[in-house]
Amino acid sequence: MSNITLIGMPGSGKSTVGVLLAKALGRGFLDTDLVIQQQENALLQDILDRRGVTYFLDAEERAVRSVRCDHCVIAPGGSVVCREGAINHLKSMGPVIYLRVPLDELKSRIHNLDSRGIALEPGQTLEDILTLRAPLYEQYADGVVDALPGQELAQTVSHVLALLEKGLP
Repeated sequence: MSNITLIGMPGSGKSTVGVLLAKALGRGFLDTDLVIQQQENALLQDILDRRGVTYFLDAEERAVRSVRCDHCVIAPGGSVVCREGAINHLKSMGPVIYLRVPLDELKSRIHNLDSRGIALEPGQTLEDILTLRAPLYEQYADGVVDALPGQELAQTVSHVLALLEKGLP
């Protein structure tokens, strides 16, 4: 397999688990939020504030589709599943694993919803976007790892490794 992509909600641990997974596998790590910020020359929240959610999602798709790496662990933004072209590009490069985290745990992890660079329409809550995105995460994932409250990061990484050892597309 060439790349491994971790998808999930903001606060699910994609970047943190991704770095540890990459280290365990001797691979590179890529956070596509950094690619967006580099291409747009702005922080994620600034892009959302100035240009809106639709522009942000388009910028995210452009950034994701520009990704050309091999043997990497990729952590895209949680909204990557909102653009079919973006998620399909990642799927074409290797297996996609959904880090599933319960809503209450997400709420305990995210304290800066309005300033974190999360693609939210005005008035939307974390629960709203989980309701919208969870079916998409399930649809696009080749495997699912439950990252449960109180679970150590090392356990989550071990679960991802076990899933990969079983063989995914």
